[in-house]
Amino acid sequence: MENQRFDRASRQILAALQDDCRQSTQALADKVGLSATPVWRRIKELEDSGVIRRHVALVDREKLGLNICVLANVSLVRHSEGAVEQFERLVLASREIIECHGITGEADYVIKVVVPDMKAYDLFLQGQIFKVPGVASVRSNVVLREVKYETALPVDA
Repeated sequence: MENQRFDRASRQILAALQDDCRQSTQALADKVGLSATPVWRRIKELEDSGVIRRHVALVDREKLGLNICVLANVSLVRHSEGAVEQFERLVLASREIIECHGITGEADYVIKVVVPDMKAYDLFLQGQIFKVPGVASVRSNVVLREVKYETALPVDA
């Protein structure tokens, strides 16, 4: 299903699942105007093809005490052998880093880090990021207010 156009029913299924992935197949079928069996088959196809990667619960980070969110621009030393691989291994292993994107511009990556407080962020930088030899610099931007946070993709486009 990669790079293919999705029909109206598949888009409606994806939109409904992004809104609430716990709803029954019958409830989805009622929303999209199909019977339960074809909806179940479409969901299975979407999962098998990787369009639906996984089903998750969205958790309020602040209710877990993760009060600080930082968007950090990380630059690597270009000539350092293995710097990219070493940094990306750290990213994949770090629970504090919840997003990482390779970017264009002045930095090589932007990472989204969640921690309880600024002391924890300092410990994270000192204990993990700055220990990677290929890291040249980190420019941190502390999130003051979250204006919009969505996980649902615009499937109607």
